[in-house]
Amino acid sequence: MPGRCQNKFLLDKPQSPRYAGNVHCRPPPTGGRYFVLEMENTIPYWIGFNQAPGVGAKRLRALLDYFGSIEAAWHAPAAELAEAGLDRRGLEGLLKTRESLDLEAEWQRLQQANVQVLTWESPNYPRRLLQIDSPPPVLYMRGEVWASDEWAVAIVGTRRATTYGRECALRLATDLAQAGVTIVSGLARGIDGAAHHAAMETNGRTLAVLGNGLDMIYPPEHRDLAHRIVQQGALLSEHMLGIKPDARHFPARNRIISGLSMGVIVVEGSWSSGAVITAKQALEQGREVFAIPGSILAPGSEGPNRLIRDGATPVLGADDVLEALNLRQVADKVDARKTLPEDPIEARIMELLSAEPRHVDEIRRETEMPVQEVSSALALMELKGLVRQVGGMQYVVAREPGVVYRIG
Repeated sequence: MPGRCQNKFLLDKPQSPRYAGNVHCRPPPTGGRYFVLEMENTIPYWIGFNQAPGVGAKRLRALLDYFGSIEAAWHAPAAELAEAGLDRRGLEGLLKTRESLDLEAEWQRLQQANVQVLTWESPNYPRRLLQIDSPPPVLYMRGEVWASDEWAVAIVGTRRATTYGRECALRLATDLAQAGVTIVSGLARGIDGAAHHAAMETNGRTLAVLGNGLDMIYPPEHRDLAHRIVQQGALLSEHMLGIKPDARHFPARNRIISGLSMGVIVVEGSWSSGAVITAKQALEQGREVFAIPGSILAPGSEGPNRLIRDGATPVLGADDVLEALNLRQVADKVDARKTLPEDPIEARIMELLSAEPRHVDEIRRETEMPVQEVSSALALMELKGLVRQVGGMQYVVAREPGVVYRIG
């Protein structure tokens, strides 16, 4: 018996060969057996927290900071969870989930459905999304997210698209995809569907973010479209299999759409539409907001026109977006990341850089490397899209839209 109790799974069957375990040190209930299951794979714990009511991203981050690991947080006693800052609702939700949820069964269900699980600890969790205020701790995925999907633009709009709006979405998505930009949207009818379709017609990349489980494609007429997206991108959701579409899920879904993107283009929609909500979330995340101007008499152009009045960049074509986001060299940046290996010098430089400009001489002093070596590394990192020179031999991390850089 181990010297210290560890609360693990309660199983009524022998432990899976995937896990190594010991008999639990507290008395089991009648008919049950406790096993200490040391998971090589921690993803099931993430799945468990993701289904616990009242434990969102911020509370989970606090638990991870307090306990040091997802496994330790999952098995922590109630008193320690409360001490870590979990409120009454979150504590009750977590304890009930731990009691009722079969983590291994949930994990097997996802594997059988060919659904991958990305967590904050996953190396392929989208970097931009991880930087927002409340990134989803778990992303369920069908398809693949590539490193090049970092250069993404969201195209969103009303489900009741006009001919004008649909044509704008098709043209923008086509031109941006041809330039190597990944198109992000929400798989909805209207503008979303047009944007996904256009990206794939040019053999481009596209990501669709759902407000329900990946086994429930909505709207149903987009099942074929969803299947194609899996081949040329990914379907993503923060909801477990079996979760049905619900209007309450869509505002949270929209923060993922904007979080994955460098900028958001609103094509059509009323001022109260989900597309405008996505634009407002993009602003909060420091992303660039674009809008397609339209007739002041057209209800669908109310949202974009008001966004332009309030400071959004008007879009007359893909060039406006490519220029504003410095995306004209996407293909070169993608190729650079593929061909140029990771380098410890680059890693050291990245540790020193932020949104505040730093002069190359200052970087050289702190790295204690020759100036020629630092300058060479910075040139390669700029080609990769990792850093930007903002004048006077001063560098910052690759520009996040909305950040104002101060020089001097």
